[in-house]
Amino acid sequence: MHKLIIPTSEMYDERTSRFITIPGKEIQVEHSLVSISKWESKWKRPFISDKPMTREQTIDYIRCMTITQNVDPILYYAVSDANIKEIKDYIADPMTATTFRNTSGGRVNRQVITSEIVYYWMIDLGIPKEFEKWHFNRLMTLIRVCSEKSQGGKKMSRKDVISQYKALNQARRAKSGSKG
Repeated sequence: MHKLIIPTSEMYDERTSRFITIPGKEIQVEHSLVSISKWESKWKRPFISDKPMTREQTIDYIRCMTITQNVDPILYYAVSDANIKEIKDYIADPMTATTFRNTSGGRVNRQVITSEIVYYWMIDLGIPKEFEKWHFNRLMTLIRVCSEKSQGGKKMSRKDVISQYKALNQARRAKSGSKG
């Protein structure tokens, strides 16, 4: 969960030909599978995409992420560029200490990933539905961990095994003061 402070803003209302003040507010947002699913159902495009979002789509995603109750919809007109940068940084945060070694050999998977694909992975791996509210990057890490553990892990290449044995032997020699 992330707290986003949307500043007080003044905007021109073309309907009434008057300036209006939009009072600022602190809202709580969550970048989760639930938020992505809401956004995809409205925009009919994958959230995870090489195609960048428009400002309107980004602000609408902030609306989809909002978990604070009873937020006046006009508040989203006051979202600043700084708010958008803050949200993009929050979305990019891995939210976990887990890391993976890149063993794909540089191959890139071009599968289109939508919220339904992620729900399928959760069902397939037996991940409870409650996890759909986790930060999305953390959920994706959990899915990858479950997937790799269920496959028993990938075998190391001969070169990697030799390198690992060499490092272990050097460490043992250094510890014992031996040369061989």
